[in-house]
Amino acid sequence: MKLKTFLPLALLLGGAALAQGTKPELNTGDTAWMLISAALVLLMTPGLAFFYGGLTRSQSVLNTMMMSVVSIGLVGILWTLAGYTIAFGEGGNALIGGFSHLGLAGLKDQLTGTIPSYVFAAFQAMFAIIALALISGAVVERMRFGAFVLFGALWSLLIYSPLAHWVWNSDGWLFKDGALDFAGGTVIHISAGVSALVAAFVLGPRIGFPRSAHVPHNVPLVLLGAGLLWFGWMGFNAGSALAANQTAALAFITTLIAPAAAMLTWLLWESSGNGKPTAVGAATGLVVGLVAITPACAYVSPLASIVVGALGASASYWAVQYKNRLGADDSLDVFACHGVAGIVGALLTGALAYTTGSGKAWGAQMLTQFISVAASLLWAGVGSFLLLKLVSVIMPLRVPASQEIAGIDISAHSEQGYSENETGLGAPVFLGGD
Repeated sequence: MKLKTFLPLALLLGGAALAQGTKPELNTGDTAWMLISAALVLLMTPGLAFFYGGLTRSQSVLNTMMMSVVSIGLVGILWTLAGYTIAFGEGGNALIGGFSHLGLAGLKDQLTGTIPSYVFAAFQAMFAIIALALISGAVVERMRFGAFVLFGALWSLLIYSPLAHWVWNSDGWLFKDGALDFAGGTVIHISAGVSALVAAFVLGPRIGFPRSAHVPHNVPLVLLGAGLLWFGWMGFNAGSALAANQTAALAFITTLIAPAAAMLTWLLWESSGNGKPTAVGAATGLVVGLVAITPACAYVSPLASIVVGALGASASYWAVQYKNRLGADDSLDVFACHGVAGIVGALLTGALAYTTGSGKAWGAQMLTQFISVAASLLWAGVGSFLLLKLVSVIMPLRVPASQEIAGIDISAHSEQGYSENETGLGAPVFLGGD
């Protein structure tokens, strides 16, 4: 049995039109939608800064948020200079794009589908930005800011951009193989999740881990960040249709439903036994649901999106419970929440999709999804390890122990998030032992 065929990526609309003997034309409605979507996705990175900042200690809240904020400037420039053409440049091969668009050259007055290519480049820049920002959650409170910036620059150009080419460019080998990833399950969440886990291994645990608990210092910030992420994610997923059409509508509704199911599932797991439903759990659950539905959002029915959200939340919840068995101090559970949910979402895309651009039989599609997941894990994992080792030769990766204990804000930025810390809010709580 073959799944119903459907062309998922408006990136190919220009080519489809030419194949039919017509010239692509600018659509102002699509363009307006994509301008809004790009702005929505940009908002996600400050939203992530609030989400991560609330989860850390008060003494390191600014440093945590700055890792997200600096990603906007850093990746924004690198994407313009070379990242875009590595990912989407014409004339490339199965592994990397051509270099005709260095500095976004050659995009003036050009169309991608029915929207200006400048708009497409801007939209994709927002994806590259938040992908790097996600990694920071695993290394907060101990990684030098300069080391993160250098690693982030290398990671964006050498890991993220080629992977985006593989999956989303018509020349990419995973695209040609029919891998389904509508809005970034492999490209963003799996790659960022496994890179974060590798970074946590390379840096080593926070001082006192796991005997000390670094508790969230500001839960309202966590809820604010989660809300901004959900708001922006509507543009993230529905905008990936690159048009204001039925595909965008499906992606929009599933991006509403799956996180709702994931939030309730997470709260149910928390409440099982003698537990209590928590605000941090609600925020985490909805973010996990957003991650899980991202690759599947335009391929599954609204009803199936409930399954995606529930299974993604269940897998991530239990990954968090058993994360210490990995031996890595992934500070804010980036791998458990983004890597694991991204893997579940990517596989469920093949299992539950009723529309697919490849026309493959179900079993063949599942094999392709497994290959895309494995390729993303291997490429990002090994690549991140090598890049971190390279950075460590140039500069130390970790702050001194005294700065880590006191908090990084003053030493790294000569600022602090709050004017005073009368009660020692956010200090490590030691659980016992020597």
